[in-house]
Amino acid sequence: SETKRPCLEFTQLSVKDSFRDLFIPRMEIILMLYTRNNLNCAEPLFEQDNSLNVLFNTKKKTVWLIHGYRPTGSTPSWVQDFVRLLLNQEDMNIIVVDWKRGATTLIYNRAVKNTRKVAMILSGHIQKLLEHGAFLDTFHFIGMSLGAHISGFVGKIFEGQLGRITGLDPAGPEFSGKPSYDRLDYTDAEFVDVIHSDTSGLGIKEPLGHIDFYPNGGKNQPGCPKSIFSGIEFFKCDHQRAVYLFMASLKTQCNFISFPCASYKDYKTGLCVDCDNFKKLSCPRLGYHIDLWKDILKERMERQSLRTTVFLDTAGTSPFCTYYFVLNMLVLDKTMKDGYITFKLLNEFGMTEDPRLYKESESLSNGQEVKILAQFYNNVANISSISLTYFQSSNLQCPACEYRIQRLMLKSLTYPERAPLCRYNFVLKESEEVIFNLGTCTPK
Repeated sequence: SETKRPCLEFTQLSVKDSFRDLFIPRMEIILMLYTRNNLNCAEPLFEQDNSLNVLFNTKKKTVWLIHGYRPTGSTPSWVQDFVRLLLNQEDMNIIVVDWKRGATTLIYNRAVKNTRKVAMILSGHIQKLLEHGAFLDTFHFIGMSLGAHISGFVGKIFEGQLGRITGLDPAGPEFSGKPSYDRLDYTDAEFVDVIHSDTSGLGIKEPLGHIDFYPNGGKNQPGCPKSIFSGIEFFKCDHQRAVYLFMASLKTQCNFISFPCASYKDYKTGLCVDCDNFKKLSCPRLGYHIDLWKDILKERMERQSLRTTVFLDTAGTSPFCTYYFVLNMLVLDKTMKDGYITFKLLNEFGMTEDPRLYKESESLSNGQEVKILAQFYNNVANISSISLTYFQSSNLQCPACEYRIQRLMLKSLTYPERAPLCRYNFVLKESEEVIFNLGTCTPK
């Protein structure tokens, strides 16, 4: 009978090792395998005799998780949860790459140089897996910070044939402004998605993938400390948010829908409400399921050489997700073009939900059709009615004027499968709140 072997753990290191590395640099890589059969207890990917662990199933998808710089030698706290969420999502192999010996050093540049070495060593192990019957296109690399660039370097070695690379706030220092062969690039895998959460700090600003997500504009994440007095959290929080957002996409039923846009500023002024370019799929979603958009994003890249940069705003605490609606109005009255509209939703209990509105103050300037993007912190599911107010922004105040609206349509962008709600032919007056029920939309 087989004696149960101890679980494989991350190398135990401390700040001492970080100092020691100044004089005696060391480099070592440990590959820890997790599957649904050993959820809580990592086993070595290869046995002592170099044979492949029997738990590894070459017919299943394989996720590789790669951590980043570890100056204090601590073990990344998110790995265990990440593994659990992935295996909960799908029956797969997960290989956690422990390169702490190599990442634990006081000299960041030394860790940067080690990223190439780690990729070389990994490529040897991958070669062995391929000989055992695994396929590159079933590999999904998820790399945090320096780990994102390691994934890119592995991808380059295999000439872009890996299935997918996800970069979680790829490291910026020493990689910013570098040519594509010196960092993660969309050519490194069949599909590359990137989340940027600390572009003004430890992360890289440039778009690198087929699609690049910039939550909250890519820097200053809500819920992160604003001052240096919060200690190490101040430096890490924005940077690590990319990891927690990706994990949240596995945790919650809410969709992190994101808006293709030229800049965060354009997105904030409500210029990018349209998801129609993505046909049936609607707007792309941050996280694990973005591979549903793979074909359309690759086509945009190949046909129009368009990188897709997308923006979204999140809440400051887990699960971070918020709920987007678009309010679409057909305005009959040309004189409304100097004004703007605010709205609130009322749920079935008559409670008011106030949104954050994304609009230019002159959101009616294009005459006939108005689109207002709104974000709610609560999931407003059963909407009973809407409250609307029209404000005149110029001096042409006219309390008696009536403004005719031909159609109002409210649509959930977070849940595109929900039927839109409509109201037809009604009148607004200046600065006067109107509340009315919404019904089903009749086809045009």
